[in-house]
Amino acid sequence: MKRRLPPLLALRAFEAAGRHLSFSKAADELNVTQGAISRQIKLLEDFLHAPLFRRLTRQVELTPFGQSYLAAAISALDEIERATVQSLQEARSLSVSVLPTIGVLWLMQRLTTFMMTYPEIRLQVSSSLEPVNFKREGVDVALRVGKLPGATFDPGAPQIDFRMTESWDDVSVTPLWEDRITPVMSRRLFEQHGPLTSLDDLGRFRLIHNQKRPDCWAAWLHAAGAAPMQGGGRVDVGHSFMAVMAARDGEGIACVPTIEIDNVDWRDELVKPFELSVRSAGGYYLLCPRDKALTSEVKLFSGWLVGQY
Repeated sequence: MKRRLPPLLALRAFEAAGRHLSFSKAADELNVTQGAISRQIKLLEDFLHAPLFRRLTRQVELTPFGQSYLAAAISALDEIERATVQSLQEARSLSVSVLPTIGVLWLMQRLTTFMMTYPEIRLQVSSSLEPVNFKREGVDVALRVGKLPGATFDPGAPQIDFRMTESWDDVSVTPLWEDRITPVMSRRLFEQHGPLTSLDDLGRFRLIHNQKRPDCWAAWLHAAGAAPMQGGGRVDVGHSFMAVMAARDGEGIACVPTIEIDNVDWRDELVKPFELSVRSAGGYYLLCPRDKALTSEVKLFSGWLVGQY
């Protein structure tokens, strides 16, 4: 018989918010935004066809149904945690370092499927853009973006200046995906002011620039045969994740890697106003020490990761 279970991410968000009686404290605990907590709880309330919280001016309080459901949720999650801890005592471990934006936007949610498929492997996940040092950090595998030593690319392509590792000595590399960039905007902004029928239409919008990848717009416009845009203004943000979220919030049009938007759960909130995507001077790779490349844990994880995009 098919189980009638609520969305588990939504249940976890509700349990944290119910314990704290605060969406903001739940967001801090789960390392997400307060808006993400609110959306997950709304999703759970829609699933249950019942309100869980009363939203007051400066606080929230549980409804009577929310109080009873919270007690059941805490009990169930406590039992899962006890069983998990017992299982992990004998599990094999794999320490994984992932890119922050990919991790936050879509990969972290999918790691649950890996853990369910291979429950004998205990994942320890961290995020970083910094070049990995396997010996110092104790990391088994690292997902990074950049250029391999000796690789050549079109000098006019969007450049990726990130160093992937402090040393390539005894490092094994598994190619994952190309890095391609394209403009993206919120569907709401597109429906209000679109469609964009020519590149000149970009001048009607603010362009969102990511300071970590400062040449994305210039390289994409060059590939599209357009001059630098003038007149629409610009928004500068410090990270690719912030560029994606600013585009989603309707602040303008961002030029971002397609991998960061194609797999997000709220992909239908975004629109690519143009078909053109431009390959960058680099790609995504899974790195690991050469002596670990053939271990079953690394082989299973790398094979699973390749299929995620």
